[in-house]
Amino acid sequence: MPRSKVYVSSAGFTKIGDQWGKSLLDLAVEAARGALKGTSKVKPQQIFVGNMFSAMGARQEHLGALLASALGLAGVPSVKVESACSSGGSAFNIAYSLVRSGVLDSALVVGVEKMRDLEPEEVSLALAMAESAEYTQFVGASFAALNGLLARYYMEQLDVSREDLSAIPVIDHANAVMAGHAQFRKAITSDVVSRSGMVADPLRLFDCAPVGDGAAAVLLVNDKTASRSKRKMAEVLGGRIVTNEFSFYEREDMLDFNATREAFVGAMAQAGLSPQKLSFAEIHDAFSVVGALALEAMGFSRRGCGSKDAKEGKYSEGSDLPINTFGGLKARGHPVGATGVYQVAEAYLQLTDQAGKNQVEDADFGITHSIGGVDTTSVVHVFGKAS
Repeated sequence: MPRSKVYVSSAGFTKIGDQWGKSLLDLAVEAARGALKGTSKVKPQQIFVGNMFSAMGARQEHLGALLASALGLAGVPSVKVESACSSGGSAFNIAYSLVRSGVLDSALVVGVEKMRDLEPEEVSLALAMAESAEYTQFVGASFAALNGLLARYYMEQLDVSREDLSAIPVIDHANAVMAGHAQFRKAITSDVVSRSGMVADPLRLFDCAPVGDGAAAVLLVNDKTASRSKRKMAEVLGGRIVTNEFSFYEREDMLDFNATREAFVGAMAQAGLSPQKLSFAEIHDAFSVVGALALEAMGFSRRGCGSKDAKEGKYSEGSDLPINTFGGLKARGHPVGATGVYQVAEAYLQLTDQAGKNQVEDADFGITHSIGGVDTTSVVHVFGKAS
């Protein structure tokens, strides 16, 4: 069966932060309507909702049908997709695969999370659901604690300094200053990171993505549907989901994010693109150590050099490969189930020259990378300017 070309034809999103006056559904509807605005001739044939813990955070499940009804699209098949913090990326991948295969002509992907209604200890318990209930949760290890252990091991095994580890959060905050939807729009220094409050040694507050509410949505169409539109679009060139040994401490090499590597290699092969062609990368950096290990797994940095290269400016604005062009998880924010869709929306803005003051000059190709757990599920997509 011939494959269809797939395009992101529009995007919508909310500002990330404390959305006390809006419900989970309010946020999802706002983002979805933003993506559907001006596309009255395209009715999505299916809706996919990425979300991690609506049952715990909003006492609400059955999000697919709930959103379809609220959008006036009752009758359209609609489902929730969950894969921890990569839920949005996984929802997008399923939609992309179905449109590419010809099963669907169009699909709406919405990522949404309402986190700020929970107390901090409840957020910690919800995030811990990305790990094993029978062992990791049972012994009381929080998700931050697991990443703290990983960061300490990374620093000691590969001679990474505290100053090195601070580099990616500094880049994120610099990029978020002009991003209107970002949660924290203030530049910081390495010293601010290293002196912030301790969360899970050696990880400090500014090593960790914040808690926030938000939703993002994108509309996917095939080439037949795209040909009837005059909108600027970004083409989806490839995408892959890969899973790892479930808990990172069960792996032969805890510092090898092989799910990320395999997802990246697979997506790039599908796109028929070499890494040197990429103009930007939106990477998953819920914790500074995760961002560094992701860059190393994808081959942008040598082993142990992800943070060091960031400190030297390899991934800053104006470099050959700027990362997290709207602030990444650390500064744009990380409403967990929505993050993967925010990344896709930001890639769409870059490749349609709608990124404003965050625009990467001459952006032709980019990737998004989303993780659930500690590289337990990794999702990578490759995008290009629509020809």
